[in-house]
Amino acid sequence: MKANAVIFTILTAYFVVVAATYVIWNFITHGYVEWAGTTALVLGGGLTGFIAFYLMLVIKKQGGGDTPQDQLEADINDADPELGEFSPWSWWPVFLAFGCSIVMLGLAVGFQFWLSFLTIPLVAIGVVGWVYEYYRGVFAR
Repeated sequence: MKANAVIFTILTAYFVVVAATYVIWNFITHGYVEWAGTTALVLGGGLTGFIAFYLMLVIKKQGGGDTPQDQLEADINDADPELGEFSPWSWWPVFLAFGCSIVMLGLAVGFQFWLSFLTIPLVAIGVVGWVYEYYRGVFAR
């Protein structure tokens, strides 16, 4: 965690320096500030700064204790090995992604609201099917 905080702090400083250089260079070369690149660089610095600040707060809240990722002699099993339960055979995520993509397609292409309204039930069926897949069929518990 400490390494991540240091990396994001370095990235924040890098983005701030590059943004200042970019503004000065454009002002000298063209006589005005180019806002698209300046905004992107400043926001990149701000976002990495938020992450660095959050990581520093977490380290402070934990009392500065090292996580297994920070210890050189740590084993891979020292961290939390259980990340959750996943269903590699499930088709519900594909169905849900299809429904969500059609809803967004209806909103994006000419504001075809009728297409979005017709496919919202597909999204609802996909969510319910994915949530309750362990309560029906072969894999019921």
